Amino acid sequence: MPPSLFSRLFGSGPSEFKLQINTPGQTVTAQAKESLLVAALNEGIAFPYNCRVGGCGECKCRLVSGKVKELTDKSYLLSAEELKLNYILACQSLPKSDVVVEVTLREGAVSHPIVETSARIAALTPLTHDILHVQMQAEQPLTYTAGQYAELVVPDEAGAAAGKGRSYSFATAHNAAQPNAVDFFIRKVPGGAFTEWLFAKAAVGQWLKLRGPYGDFCLRPSANPIVCIAGGSGLAPIKALLEQAIRDKQANRPLVILFGARTEQDLYGLDAIDQIRRNWTGRFVFEPILSNEAEGSPWKGRRGMITDHLKTILGERLPDYHAYMCGPPPMIDACVEVFTQGGMPSKQIFFDKFLDSGHTAHPAG
Repeated sequence: MPPSLFSRLFGSGPSEFKLQINTPGQTVTAQAKESLLVAALNEGIAFPYNCRVGGCGECKCRLVSGKVKELTDKSYLLSAEELKLNYILACQSLPKSDVVVEVTLREGAVSHPIVETSARIAALTPLTHDILHVQMQAEQPLTYTAGQYAELVVPDEAGAAAGKGRSYSFATAHNAAQPNAVDFFIRKVPGGAFTEWLFAKAAVGQWLKLRGPYGDFCLRPSANPIVCIAGGSGLAPIKALLEQAIRDKQANRPLVILFGARTEQDLYGLDAIDQIRRNWTGRFVFEPILSNEAEGSPWKGRRGMITDHLKTILGERLPDYHAYMCGPPPMIDACVEVFTQGGMPSKQIFFDKFLDSGHTAHPAG
């Protein structure tokens, strides 16, 4: 029986295909069981992406030729015009033949080899009632840029949670002297298989699988002032990003940090922020803003939503700032609206949305 007929009848076929990115462009090998995005990232190509799970639409590209198997419905993320032009989500498309796609590659993107390794839990430290500081030692050294994230996967012996994985941003800048050390701030998500296991059953000495780094959220070189906005565990990449800025001699830029939390009991990492303050040579402003603090509490700081205070804090220079935001999507979307209405160019706005396991998207849960 001819191989092609056998493949049609029994479903087997080539294990890899050619993926051409732009014409002229780069051609890489794509495994039949891996997405087009993974194939591109594994070769260090600056393909645009964020969540890797079909939730953000950042990896959309036009399928010029070839066939793919699409793992999820793309119509809720792509416009009618994009669907008509044969756009696909690279992170949700498996090659079924040689493929050619067109996409605008990322400018100023960071690229490090993606490592798949095991990592041992070295310490578990509660920061609040629902945020845990997880310190780990990886078997293999990792190189990453502050602002990127890794995927953690529960070990096989963890029962019902085995194999469950979620993505979390690195909470410290990369330390070349300790390349195997990685830290995360992880928020407990009710009903989230990974965090339910982590908070209830994980112990120092246990091993997890780790893959990364991923993402292109990073500090861009500039002389412009910086506004950093963090909500919940979104403080992790903001902290790492600012530590990296100090190492990279960018600490002379004016800096405003806005940290959104529900109550004073939900604030954490204040010592780390104070350490950044002591090493920051430019103007430094830190404003925690509480959205649900009891009326009669002794809290003297700002209350309400972060968007209630943005224009007041940044003033007339709002359009000059470069904005870096990490946290819940509603917070980020609301801030983006204030920034754009205030005249801040979209090219100066950078963010990483943290979605829990109940949504289709990126880090958390």
